[in-house]
Amino acid sequence: MALKEMVGTVVSDKMQKTVVVAVENRFPHPIYQKIISRTTRYKAHDAENHCKVGDRVRIKESPPISAQKRWTVTDVLVQGMKSKEAAK
Repeated sequence: MALKEMVGTVVSDKMQKTVVVAVENRFPHPIYQKIISRTTRYKAHDAENHCKVGDRVRIKESPPISAQKRWTVTDVLVQGMKSKEAAK
């Protein structure tokens, strides 16, 4: 079976080697057909602590790393505004 991949935004980087990624899922309501957006937060493993708040990242499913971590950050797609300011 293929591993799941998702794209989301880093909302917290306070933990060591862990980031919280918010993934937005948009779908039509089953009866009213209005578009609903539901946000789910995943804890993902970031081994080098590269990710900062606001970064757009791709996460991939992995075997359990800790009690709540089952995802790993594969790559940073877009750096957030705070990351760009810190790099200067």
